[in-house]
Amino acid sequence: MITTTHSEAETAAVGRGIANSLAPGSVLLLFGDLGAGKTAFVRGLAEGLGVAPEEVSSPTFTLMQEYRGGRVPLVHVDLYRLNDPREIDDLGLEELGLDSVLAIEWAEKLPRAVVGAVEVRIEHAAGDTRSIAITELPEYPSTQLPNHSDR
Repeated sequence: MITTTHSEAETAAVGRGIANSLAPGSVLLLFGDLGAGKTAFVRGLAEGLGVAPEEVSSPTFTLMQEYRGGRVPLVHVDLYRLNDPREIDDLGLEELGLDSVLAIEWAEKLPRAVVGAVEVRIEHAAGDTRSIAITELPEYPSTQLPNHSDR
């Protein structure tokens, strides 16, 4: 699915729109340049999960933020400042994501592929326009847990 947005609010709306398709254990891998709109997308995702969007900020310096209070906890990770695969492994993302929706910015830094993850690629176009490409969403309803037999 490819969507074009023309504002930060529209980018957030795309994130909000996919939230109902996600369940605990869902992983979103976010790709895009600085300022592409990854955090705006996660802000909308959080709102769709029932978290106040104003609570969401970029975890660039904290590496990780956890948001509770929605129907599913959201763990928002930013790998921008990490360059060593061991540092990323030390975060324990596999365990953190078991009972949460896990949204990972700068996912290209992950040391290995994440099976079953949804890829979100956000690209700048002219002005505030963004192109958002999302891989196919999981087929399970939001009340059904995904299979983690590969972990």
